[in-house]
Amino acid sequence: MASREFLKILSSARLGDVLAQQKLASAYLTGSFKTPIQPTNALVWLEKAYLAHINQSLESSRFDLPSFAPLNELLTKIPLSDVFSSPSFGFAWARFWELAETISTQNTQEVTHEVNAGAKWQLANLLTNPAHSELQSELREWVKSKNTPLKIEQLSKLNFEDLRELAKKYLQELADSESTFTHLAKALLIELQPKNQTLTSLWDSWVAENNEEALHRSAELGLTVAKLTLGLRLARIDQIGQAEKIEGGKSNASLKKAAYWLELAAKDGDRDAWFALGEIYRRPQFSGYSATESDRCFDRAADLGHAQAQFRKGANLWRKREKIEEPVRGLQASYWIWQAHQQGVTEATELLQKILESVPNPKHNEWYELATLADHALNHHAEHKLDEEWILMCHRIIIANQFQMSKAELLLCEVSQLQHEHCVVVDIRWELPKILPRLVQIETISQRRSLLAAGKAFSGTALDQEGNLRQRRYRFDRVTAWLNTNITKRQIDESDVELV
Repeated sequence: MASREFLKILSSARLGDVLAQQKLASAYLTGSFKTPIQPTNALVWLEKAYLAHINQSLESSRFDLPSFAPLNELLTKIPLSDVFSSPSFGFAWARFWELAETISTQNTQEVTHEVNAGAKWQLANLLTNPAHSELQSELREWVKSKNTPLKIEQLSKLNFEDLRELAKKYLQELADSESTFTHLAKALLIELQPKNQTLTSLWDSWVAENNEEALHRSAELGLTVAKLTLGLRLARIDQIGQAEKIEGGKSNASLKKAAYWLELAAKDGDRDAWFALGEIYRRPQFSGYSATESDRCFDRAADLGHAQAQFRKGANLWRKREKIEEPVRGLQASYWIWQAHQQGVTEATELLQKILESVPNPKHNEWYELATLADHALNHHAEHKLDEEWILMCHRIIIANQFQMSKAELLLCEVSQLQHEHCVVVDIRWELPKILPRLVQIETISQRRSLLAAGKAFSGTALDQEGNLRQRRYRFDRVTAWLNTNITKRQIDESDVELV
């Protein structure tokens, strides 16, 4: 049975509320509000939100109308291969090509590097992945029918095979870049390596019969997984990257051979090979022992998404935090430990709790009641005729509640510089040098949404627009007094505001 909150959002979405349509799409993607994950439904509501956004863009103010950025970000999370049967697939097909062809280095907040990379990955995965061969045949016929001509002129002239070649170029670009999809792109490129019948039969012989000769032969013929497997066997390291406990260890000769094959696999972009190399360079019996080279290999594996390597890199940075020059101590370490935590490394989760503060429930925070009033005021700012400085102060109050800030942090934090990928950095040393900066983990959708809304409000504002600390204190007192006097709990209940 659908939750009450979900039904409220659904009702608003049906009435044309862009934010509600966006929330509904997000619910169908993430399963929030106990909603079944249905990418096809998410795509339908994203199309509605996109069209509604365009229709409202000429008559809505900058604070009323949501940005295209969250719509684009949600859209690129929808797996194209799962929504081919959707009535909105034509919209997704055309929009993904637009986002993929947008130069992400342009000065735009609507198409970020990650959105651009996400669109390229989805198209490349759909058009080149052998697992989607049947779907690709259907898509070829669909493209021939020209159900949805592409809006970009140079793309509209391309046939299916030309688009497929362009998707392969996207795949190579992703593999050569640094993004969330780099590892996935490299893995797919490895899978697309030419494989003749002999190579396939050799690998099958190893898998089915443990034929050592077949393993050596397939590695010599260039099969990446065979190079990795052979290197791990020679070094006696399992697939997770942990050294087996062998009495006396391996000889230097075996480790040299292992390093040779692992280096070949690492050049193909295999993260497990990089991690295993890091292990070998740390072994005392290896003649090429080098702690520096070991750290370089672990760092490369971490960059490619190896969970244990990410934790190792983060823990190492945390131990050396006193010696590392960085704007906020522990920020680099927390990023890599957070990456490992995202992949389920238990030790990373435990260490992350020591580095980042956790405040996931705004209802338990000091500013909750005032933030509720401020949120209501922002949602009705045209009605209340709030000036820009008051709007900015309301955003500060909401942000302070989401991340449990003190009054000094509320007034002085640089809102545009708060957000990092995994946390917010609350640093007011520019005004109060004795107050140490804090790192607070971003854990909820409401926290990210409040940061996005505040970032939009503060973008383009002059550095001195809010004045000095005395002026901000005076404005804060006036805003809080006005909120407590002019907005009642009954008004909030009637408007059914959800605190963001």
